[in-house]
Amino acid sequence: MTTSASEFNEPPVFSPAESESSSAIPERLLGRVALMVTIMSTVLLSANALVCSTLSHFFGIPGWSHWQILPAALAIAFIATTLLGFRYSNPLLRTLYTVSATWLAALNYAFFAAIACWIVDGAATLAGWTWPRFGIAVLLFGSALLTTLYGLINASSPRVTRVVVPLPNLPEAWAGRTMALLTDVHLGHLSGPGFLRRIISRLRILQPDAVLISGDLFDGTPIGLDRLVAPWHRFSPPRGIFYVTGNHDEFAERSIYLDAVKRTGIRVLNNEKVSLDGLQIVGVHDAEAGDPEQLRSILRQVELDAQRPSILLAHQPANLAVAEEEGISLQLSGHTHGGQFWPWIYFVSRIYGPFAYGLSRLGKLLVFTSNGVGTWGPPVRVGTKSEIVLFRFVREMSAS
Repeated sequence: MTTSASEFNEPPVFSPAESESSSAIPERLLGRVALMVTIMSTVLLSANALVCSTLSHFFGIPGWSHWQILPAALAIAFIATTLLGFRYSNPLLRTLYTVSATWLAALNYAFFAAIACWIVDGAATLAGWTWPRFGIAVLLFGSALLTTLYGLINASSPRVTRVVVPLPNLPEAWAGRTMALLTDVHLGHLSGPGFLRRIISRLRILQPDAVLISGDLFDGTPIGLDRLVAPWHRFSPPRGIFYVTGNHDEFAERSIYLDAVKRTGIRVLNNEKVSLDGLQIVGVHDAEAGDPEQLRSILRQVELDAQRPSILLAHQPANLAVAEEEGISLQLSGHTHGGQFWPWIYFVSRIYGPFAYGLSRLGKLLVFTSNGVGTWGPPVRVGTKSEIVLFRFVREMSAS
């Protein structure tokens, strides 16, 4: 990576947080992990029970059958392989994770198909219709299967989203130039070096002047990180690659992930500002960006030049009022996945409002939230797309 040392002379405002423990999962998180595992197990097993009982009823399979153990086991396997990933990484574990995560995608739509089966059957009974239960189940569960297959294909086909962004006082050097945003890659058991090589191949074609990575480069596993990020060694845009952590990059001790990224030559922005030909880039890690007071303190200590445009790289579209008050021109985020797949896209829209996806404005602050290029959990996208975002900057026209 070719970057001038004189461009990066601002010292970090805060150094990366140190963990109280050297274990993969900090002790302070163990209680929360146990609670999450209990809740997820209960929800997944309940959903499996409904799907299996519906299939048995509508397809005429008598009583409890041993086959029903398999979907329940796959649901639990997803949780187990996720936790084991904090200690181990091998082909068997990655295969089991992939199969179980794919089953969760199918389970999501099978669950709604099961509910629909009972609703249609109940309505038919009340109306006196004689619809065959077998036909109802074939139609609804078949639709669920086709939706799952579509989601798998859609998620594995990242697209390029091109966005023109007007910035105030844009330096002449950046007029018409491009910068790529890459977020939520989620490298781990499911998406490995091969997936990253495909993404980098697209970046080579796009030829951005710089690449910004706004968190969740990793899925959470702290094992085998050098193998996962190895393809970055062979890619170097003219103005560099810059990275801040997301919440998944802080599941274990943060330095584990940061060190792996640094070894590739990527510039980690440790709550600091750098200047690229007059364009100010501020990177704030997820833990600090999530705390409004820490975020405000960082933005003040980096001493932004109000006469130059600034870009805040932060994983989540949160605490936007703080960024706007402190004079940030554009915030680039991810995290939401746009909801990733139906019906969860509606819940994400309710939580984040206009900042769930796309380009929005809060006062003088522009905010772009990307769907991300990868997936978490079920490797499907229904109602969203995986994307690399390519920004082209232009001068903001002043009101006449």
